[in-house]
Amino acid sequence: MKLRRLSVALAALLAPVAAAPVASAAPAHAANPSGTRSLAAVLTSRGYAFDHNWHDYDILTHAVLAVLAAKPHSPVTVLTDGTRPLTAFLPDDRAFRRLAQDLTGRELHSEQAVFDALVQKAGVNTIESVLLYHVVPGATIDAATARHSDGARLTTALGGATVTVDVDGRRISLVDKDPNSANPAVTVPDINEGNRQIAHGISRVLRPLDL
Repeated sequence: MKLRRLSVALAALLAPVAAAPVASAAPAHAANPSGTRSLAAVLTSRGYAFDHNWHDYDILTHAVLAVLAAKPHSPVTVLTDGTRPLTAFLPDDRAFRRLAQDLTGRELHSEQAVFDALVQKAGVNTIESVLLYHVVPGATIDAATARHSDGARLTTALGGATVTVDVDGRRISLVDKDPNSANPAVTVPDINEGNRQIAHGISRVLRPLDL
């Protein structure tokens, strides 16, 4: 099963993460804002109950909270510390629905069902790894910077695994480690702009290995 394969493969990548923070290979002109509102505060500020809006971040927020509840010292806690600069890519609920369908072969019709499937079949450790692959620590990279960074490789918080920035006109995409899946595109840029932690909503979940 693909979910089991994902869990086993990501476990090998996760081990070195807790040992030391990973430096980011960020574009040279990354922003340097002073605001200290954390991304965790942003994600929880407007409520995150499961609903019928597939374009917000309820599943992602529940995933972050599930990891922190099970593993209070997880590197994912960086999302709660607004003094630490980082750039995060946030898959929306529809992106997680697409991932769950690819991994399980079933089309799930509610956010709750998608979240439950990922937790039950993949487990907290795998979810933690996937979340860390969406975090670029050490640099606040806004959309304006990203548009001038075609081909830049960004080092993520997942054991040094990288994603590559692909710019085509105004479209910003991210190239992950799965060559057979569509590359996520930035759909909502500059979430939490003006703060050291910035995020960009994306259309698909980044995949740190070839599924």
